[in-house]
Amino acid sequence: MTVVQKIKTNAAKRKITILGSTGSVGQQTIDLIARSPDAYEMVALTANKNVALLVEQAKLLKPAMAVVADESQYASLKDALAGTGIQAAAGAKAVEEAAQADSDWVMSAIVGAAGLPGTLAAARRGATITFANKETLVCAGPLMMKLVAEAGATLLPVDSEHNAIYQVFDFNNPEGIARLILTASGGPFRTTSREDMAKMTAEQAVKHPVWSMGAKISIDSATLMNKALEVIEAHFLFQMPPEQIDVLVHPQSVIHSMVEYRDGSVLAQMGSPDMRTPIGYCLAWPQRMETPVPRLELAKIGSLTFENPDPVKFPALRFAQEAMKKGGTAPAMLSAANEVAVQAFLDKRIGFLDIERINESVLNGSNAAPLTDLEVLREADEAARAQAEELIGK
Repeated sequence: MTVVQKIKTNAAKRKITILGSTGSVGQQTIDLIARSPDAYEMVALTANKNVALLVEQAKLLKPAMAVVADESQYASLKDALAGTGIQAAAGAKAVEEAAQADSDWVMSAIVGAAGLPGTLAAARRGATITFANKETLVCAGPLMMKLVAEAGATLLPVDSEHNAIYQVFDFNNPEGIARLILTASGGPFRTTSREDMAKMTAEQAVKHPVWSMGAKISIDSATLMNKALEVIEAHFLFQMPPEQIDVLVHPQSVIHSMVEYRDGSVLAQMGSPDMRTPIGYCLAWPQRMETPVPRLELAKIGSLTFENPDPVKFPALRFAQEAMKKGGTAPAMLSAANEVAVQAFLDKRIGFLDIERINESVLNGSNAAPLTDLEVLREADEAARAQAEELIGK
């Protein structure tokens, strides 16, 4: 087994908090940390309701506290950690308190809008935030970027596409950048007809051809909503106009994204499709660490192919452009509607193509308000979810 190289720094151990430790990104983060435990001090781990895995992770890494968001699971967590010295807590407020705890590196990996309070709490205290939760910027981009600047926090993207751009983006001379090119695998239905897509089940939709991801993100990849949300995220994170952000389908997922410069140069970040690469980049930042990721062998791959996304089969990219044009709370409402629709599909309450219909209906029917504060955001989120549920009921 390859042993991850310890971060070479004169500073004390890096203090780590993982919000969403039992999810796909959280587990892969722990896989890297567990290979070099002496380099880190674990402060907090949080999970939604998977107490069994949370307890296993806590006993392995020995954080100061472990939190389960589902309050009904508190007794189970407390009993399982009795005698370990690890503080057990439960509830949404406890998750936010974990984000506020004294760590200098926070992994924000809670899926959906539920991850927003913790990410904002970490930003307020100036932490280095590694975020896989794209909804943080999709829903509250202007507020988040303002808070980060005021608090002196650092945002490091874990999404492979944004992490790739981050690695080749010239932050000292952004005026030299012509456009950002986000790559997309195309998902499991890239070559499937619309007629057949209408019949697809949740079990078929979560079978991503390249990446290993959670159910919600896998469904988003199948609809290309994942890429739509990433376009909005890139708009806020890199402060690029929507018209300078393009999407290119690249089924091999070797080139993770590109930056095109005004002189015609195109810089790309490449690597095997394994989330531990961008996670490792963020975990060791600003240095580099060794990871157990398979090394890229281009000769074996042979060729890389590219194609433009089909706007008829996958209208989600158009939704992103419309949401950014509306501005204000529109991106948050699109994201909220999508969360509800995806869960309804996973619960077999609606069909696959109904997801996009619900998203479009909520987006077109929304009156986007100026995003002035979190209360406005909460109201917009609740309204979008209610509208989506009403459409599902019909």
